[in-house]
This record gives sequence, C-alpha cells and structure tokens, in this order.
Amino acid sequence: MSIPEDTTIDAAEVERFSAMAAEWWDPTGKFKPLHKFNPVRLEYIKRQVCSQFERDFNDTQAFKGLRFLDIGCGGGLLSEPMARLGAEVVGADPSTTNVEIASIHARQSGLDIDYRPVTAEELRAQGETFDVVLNMEVVEHVANVDLFITECAGMVRPGGLMFIATINRTLKAWGLAIVAAEQILRWLPRGTHQYEKLVTPEELYQPLAKSNMTVIDSTGVFYNPIQDRWNLSRDMDVNYMMLARKDS
Repeated sequence: MSIPEDTTIDAAEVERFSAMAAEWWDPTGKFKPLHKFNPVRLEYIKRQVCSQFERDFNDTQAFKGLRFLDIGCGGGLLSEPMARLGAEVVGADPSTTNVEIASIHARQSGLDIDYRPVTAEELRAQGETFDVVLNMEVVEHVANVDLFITECAGMVRPGGLMFIATINRTLKAWGLAIVAAEQILRWLPRGTHQYEKLVTPEELYQPLAKSNMTVIDSTGVFYNPIQDRWNLSRDMDVNYMMLARKDS
C-alpha cells in the first residue's frame, strides 16, 4: 500500500492487525477482549440509535432504513449485528486481509454487508454519507486523529450520529489497559496500544465541533472481573464511549 503524506493511515498498525486477521472470529483468540466488550457497546449503540431516531428498542429490525458506516471494521464484529438489526452497512478497513475475512464470515452468516478495503478519506472523497458512523476502537490507531475525525464527521448526514470508543490517555489507563492487559494478563498482544497514541475526550471535542457535530452523550466503560463482563460507568479515565450528532 502506498501511503500518502497527509493520511489517517498508520502503516504499522494496519500491518499489525492484518497479521492477526484470521483470529477475528475466535472468541478465545487474540481478539477475545473485543468479544467480551461487544455486548456493552452493542447495547449502548442500539439504545442511543433507537432514542435518536425514534425506533422501538425491542424491534428485531430497529435499524431498517438506516445506513451505517463501520469505519475500521476489522473482521466485522460490529458490522454483522448492525446488519442483523436491518441496517444497510458499509464496513471499511485499510487492511485488505481484514476485509477478506469479514466478507467470508458475512457470506457464511447469510448477511449482505458492503465491505471495502478503503480509508476514511477515500470514502469521503467518493461522496458517501451515512445516518450513523461507528468509529469504535480506531482513533488510537490512526496517524492523524484530527484528520480522521474530520473525514468521518464529513460523512455523517444532518441529524446523523457518530459513535466513538477509545482509551483515555491517563496514567490509570496506562496501568490497566497497557501494563495489566498486555504485559501481565496477556489479554492483548504486547504493543497493541501505545500510550502516546491514546486520545483524551478533550482532544476529540475540537475536530468534532469544527465539523458541525455536538457531543450529546459520553460514558466510561469498565471491566468487572467478578461478573466477567464490561459495564457502563461514570469513570472515563480508562475506556470511554462518546456520541456526537451532526447539527441540521
């Protein structure tokens, strides 16, 4: 892949996740933490989308008629549940290997998902627009956070939503998300996250505001070892999710 100078792509990050692509759908493999994390973020997405678009949360096709972008989709762990809820889904990832794995799994699952090996800037240049952009566990892996947020926000339709999930750049996050998770507990391969690339909520506000987007909700997320599950929390010092709406 030829990487232009002004880009959101971090080639080393693309290579790292491409090398692990075959394990995306193994709940006991290298992506086990994401499989554990999926239920809490799926419920958060569904509740917020249903609230903002006045949909019935209990409707199995609650997202019918809505167009979603799962940017940095990886193997499709979020794209597939969105499609099952009736959404028209575009899954985008700069890793061709990830897209191939995601496409195969979608076909095996009987789901019609439009997976594309493209960047956010390429999609925006093509004039693509969406009701909902899922920007989940991606911003800490890009080369230029402001550019990435700007490109993603530029594809959100007026009144549409963008979800962002990432890890805060705090000493607490360094201790739990990097030292504990990667070096001690080995939940993630060592080097999955670099402290200097973690992103604070405040660093997202400016590019969102410049893109005519308003943050309407934010929440922390924490892992409960007794319950062996992730839960929403007021504490945003480590993992957090944010929801922004495009002003009409």
